[in-house]
Amino acid sequence: MVENKLWPYVLSLFRVIVGALFVCHGAATLFGVLGGTPGTGGATPAGTWPGWWAALIQFLGGALVVVGLGTRWAALLCSGSMAYAYFTIHQEKAALPIQNGGEAAVMFCWAFLLIALAGPGAWAVDALLTRSDQQAGAREPSNPVTDDIAA
Repeated sequence: MVENKLWPYVLSLFRVIVGALFVCHGAATLFGVLGGTPGTGGATPAGTWPGWWAALIQFLGGALVVVGLGTRWAALLCSGSMAYAYFTIHQEKAALPIQNGGEAAVMFCWAFLLIALAGPGAWAVDALLTRSDQQAGAREPSNPVTDDIAA
């Protein structure tokens, strides 16, 4: 199989776009910006279940995904929150996402699952930290004698 050299960069752009859209949803609900909470136009009162908590996950989880910090775990949490939203909020209304208004929840769920499985791509804080760890390891060669004593 031929590896696509652009894949890590395309994955990074996909991660940033999906994460930024998720941040916008969270900001709308938490702060009443960008049109606010659907139906009310304002912010959802703090601590309200499940809307405020979902918005907190959207805002913070989306921000972590955008910068690529703890990407896999943040994306998995975001994916799970959208699965929960779909099955508890949308599924009760009708069987299919097009009928119950759950298209965004389904798309976000699967997009974040892809990010969780594929990783952050080339342009991410996680990638910088991994490179730093590898470079630090390269500078400090292991010594089996002293490593066994230190352990």
